[in-house]
Amino acid sequence: MSGSETKKQILPVITGPTASGKSACAVDLCRLIGGEVISADSMQIYRGMNILSAVPTPQEMRGVPHHLISCVDPGTGYSADAYRADARRCIGEIARRGRMPVLCGGTGLYVDAVTRPMSFSSQRSDEAMHRQLLDLAAQPGGREQLHAMLKAVDPDSAARLHMNDVRRVSRAIEVYRLTGVTLTEHNRRDLGREGDYREIIFAPDWPREELYRRIDARVDAMLAAGLVDEVRALMADERSHPTAMQAIGYKEIAAALRGEISMPSAIYLTKRASRYLAKRQLTWFRRDARVIWLKAEGESALSLAEQMRDILVERFGPL
Repeated sequence: MSGSETKKQILPVITGPTASGKSACAVDLCRLIGGEVISADSMQIYRGMNILSAVPTPQEMRGVPHHLISCVDPGTGYSADAYRADARRCIGEIARRGRMPVLCGGTGLYVDAVTRPMSFSSQRSDEAMHRQLLDLAAQPGGREQLHAMLKAVDPDSAARLHMNDVRRVSRAIEVYRLTGVTLTEHNRRDLGREGDYREIIFAPDWPREELYRRIDARVDAMLAAGLVDEVRALMADERSHPTAMQAIGYKEIAAALRGEISMPSAIYLTKRASRYLAKRQLTWFRRDARVIWLKAEGESALSLAEQMRDILVERFGPL
């Protein structure tokens, strides 16, 4: 390992699909190595969406400090570039306190924004263009049209991004229009560049059917925690909270509250959408050769965290 490499901050990352137990593992790992959690979840960043985005409760945090949670108003635009800057600031502050920053979350773009050089992230958004694309998506058939626009210029990104992921589809179009280079090509170039941290990325690995059972149980727990009331509160001012409408569970529960569908149907659709999200997350992270997949079935969060700690020590020496 080169001298410049050893000077870089060690950065454990815990990622993977929704409901895979990332947060519990991160808390246990932090308690083992003296760490603090930095969320890498694109919905947990927003205030007023704690249940929708499965923010850990104070009891689940167990005294471990968590950062970049509930700190942005849902009506405020937020990008991978903004997240990268905020996460880097948190990493530096935690390290200066003699603690270990631990990145935890299932938003692959956010994980990559911190652990990979991302040339497109330095390209500032064109607000007028961004708003034009979002306005198009809001029209009948607009999401399909927006996705088709991306497919015409960047078919690889279009294949990776679901048409309902309006923010990322529009950003990929914006990157191409502003730089003349596709997001796919930016990502390919970035793979050859050296990152800023000595990252090590872990993910709990569940059999697919067991993961789906965990997702269903997660949705049931969210309902018991007050999901319907949280959605009702956000509905009261939808124009000021456009981001909430992108969260899985919001549009489904909101439709039930408006009488458009039954609540059992809304719950079923929320669980189904969560499974689709898990599939997309697995596709994203399975492509990343850096990820160390740890067998989760039959293992406690603490056992997985102990495995992570041991691998950290093996790779980097005493922490």
